[in-house]
Amino acid sequence: MGRTLVPGFPDSLHWLNAAPPSAAHMRGWLTAVAFVNIGSAWSLQALHDLQALRLRHPGRLRAFAVHVPRFDHERDPRRTLKRANRHGVTLPLAMDADWVAWQQWGVRNWPTVVLIDSDGQVQARLEGGDALLDIDKRLQALAGTPTMDDDGVQVRKVREPAMPLMFPTGLAVTPQYLYVADSGHHRVLECSHAGRILRVFGTGDANLLDGDPGHASFQCPHGLALQRDMLYVADTGNHAVRRINLRSGDTTTLCGNGRRGTPTEGPVHDSSSVRLDAPRAVAVANDQLHIALTGDNKLWTYDLGRALLTFRAGSGELAVKDGVGSAAAFAQPVALAAVQQNIYVLDSAGSAVRSLKLGDHSVQTLLGQGAWAFGHVDGPRNIAQLQEPQAIALDPDAPLLWIADAGNDRLRSLRLGGGDLTTHMLPQPLHGPSGLAVGAGAVWIADTDAHAVLRVDPKTGAVQHVPIGE
Repeated sequence: MGRTLVPGFPDSLHWLNAAPPSAAHMRGWLTAVAFVNIGSAWSLQALHDLQALRLRHPGRLRAFAVHVPRFDHERDPRRTLKRANRHGVTLPLAMDADWVAWQQWGVRNWPTVVLIDSDGQVQARLEGGDALLDIDKRLQALAGTPTMDDDGVQVRKVREPAMPLMFPTGLAVTPQYLYVADSGHHRVLECSHAGRILRVFGTGDANLLDGDPGHASFQCPHGLALQRDMLYVADTGNHAVRRINLRSGDTTTLCGNGRRGTPTEGPVHDSSSVRLDAPRAVAVANDQLHIALTGDNKLWTYDLGRALLTFRAGSGELAVKDGVGSAAAFAQPVALAAVQQNIYVLDSAGSAVRSLKLGDHSVQTLLGQGAWAFGHVDGPRNIAQLQEPQAIALDPDAPLLWIADAGNDRLRSLRLGGGDLTTHMLPQPLHGPSGLAVGAGAVWIADTDAHAVLRVDPKTGAVQHVPIGE
């Protein structure tokens, strides 16, 4: 493409953790401006790649991130900065609430990285996360040239409060125990229903190591699934699926090696030979572990008896599209629930509830009006709406699918068999709930942005804070 002068940042941008950059900040360095959506798995991967490039090539790359909201709640600066903290985003971050910069810079897709040379001219416009490999090559070509000591941009570090939990997500419950994916602390907890921590799985270091509870490590674990004495973990940050033997306490990796990629169907002889793309949820039934890959919008199954991977559905396109196998499309699947030969799938970007039939791999939309339709509407499925929901759980005692509707900060339920969507009014607000479990007579909620777990009586709506580790 021909080089053009950088458009500059409009005054309407709201800088969340840094002072507005001046024109001087767009010269003298190779500069990357990433247009992202902070809730998008693809965008988050691009931001993490940019941060890794800055560490790999110190003194050569300046970077800014511009968040362009998809959902109404993403226009809230506090919530946006909270999500950036949750996902480890450390770049200077601005909000383009009305898409002004998006239009001025001619952006078309999330994520897009605009690369600016030292003279302040647009050098390249890179779309998609893998395009950052191009930046790495350009930085490698600068090897041997002088580096800069300071890019002149000061980022304000906004720390989360020191609490026993940090951004809890996945939950699993038994008649005796509660299991919590303590995502921000990179560990999994076994607790009593009263909140006492009984065992800690993981050192707290963001790493991919198997072993006993004191030596194993995770990185931003999310979804949990329990079957007998085995707890399965979607270890999102490590692009891996793990298994904790609850008798011995040992953690092993079923598939994944810490690097993002696309798996292939067939036997898994070596777990480290398999690459996954941001596994976010797991569900287990009949010795089959179902896996939602948020990074490439696909569903897979791992046969626990034969160590065999089978592709189920998803074209990779970010869309709410029904069909069979690869003809169907998901919009960021983040939660699963399994019953018999049916898998319920929650699409966060599509604000939709889907179903996958294991017999013929067919996908059907149960609730959701399209990839860009969202809101807070109860009632029949043809009009009901969610907003970027994050978790689901099947009720063992009723034909209900409970939903953590994070964009609306509400607990909701969908009656199965063609029933309505209902909001359950609680006596206190929720804060970005991203985990659910139903059992032991309660609905358990990971109130993620509040760093808390709540217990809800489904009959009365009474809410109790579970004082985990307090």
